[in-house]
Amino acid sequence: MANRIKHGFQEKLIELAVEGLLPTKLISISSRKCRKYAQVLSSIREVGLIEPPVVAPFKKEKGYLLLDGHLRIMALKELGVEHVYCLISTDDETYTYNKYINRLTAIQEHRMIVKAVQSGVSEEKLARALNLDIGTIRNKRNLLEGICPEAIDLLKDKVVPEPVFKALKKMQAPRQIIAAKLMNDQNKFNSNYAKALLEATPTHLLVNNGKPQKETPAILARQVRLEEESLALSQEIGSLKDQHGTAIIDMTSMQAYLKRLLGNQAVAKYLREFNEPIYDKFKEIAELDFFRLKNLA
Repeated sequence: MANRIKHGFQEKLIELAVEGLLPTKLISISSRKCRKYAQVLSSIREVGLIEPPVVAPFKKEKGYLLLDGHLRIMALKELGVEHVYCLISTDDETYTYNKYINRLTAIQEHRMIVKAVQSGVSEEKLARALNLDIGTIRNKRNLLEGICPEAIDLLKDKVVPEPVFKALKKMQAPRQIIAAKLMNDQNKFNSNYAKALLEATPTHLLVNNGKPQKETPAILARQVRLEEESLALSQEIGSLKDQHGTAIIDMTSMQAYLKRLLGNQAVAKYLREFNEPIYDKFKEIAELDFFRLKNLA
């Protein structure tokens, strides 16, 4: 019979006293001055608590450990809220979910704002909830205007600063796609790289041919060189990724063989007695985490 999957959280929320939650990390007083805390406070004040804090019960004593949501709890205390509904974790390790949590990307934030506006939420209310001015809300709402769908799809799950999209908007669609692929291949999403790609873009691939500028032979040569180097680097990175994937498969197969080999007690005993260095090396390879190495590619 197949093993049942263990649930990481209890199915129902439980109401707990805010003051009774024991934090698992210290939050300094200066945290009240940071932008993130101001956004949390504004959001709770305007629309209420959206994401419940995560807690775990003490194993031997009464009470609950606060695993995630320290800023939310701080904000609730400041607002005078005495009780909060919490998500109960079956594991008291904050590592379990904090390691894998994904923050909103610029594109996801844009879509969230667009959906909220389409649902009837006013820009003013969004600004208050996110502790932003209306101008910023409008900029985020219009973030993808002028960006082609293919480029959006390439960048949708990447942490891309908003100035990058401003640079892309000055390019025509075919060039936007190439620029997005180059950023993906080289894992570079900063505004300086986007500006460099914009400067290397031929005039005929700019929106409205770009601003009139004097194209000297030196400027043209620099544009061509940057384009060639970027494409060559992307091709080299792609080749290395393919080679790395093949090497991981080979190493995984070899590791499986060594595990079976060392699982044979007679072989393991012989190696330990007559060739301990080889036994130690085989054991080291058998215990390597190739999944982690693969994710570093």
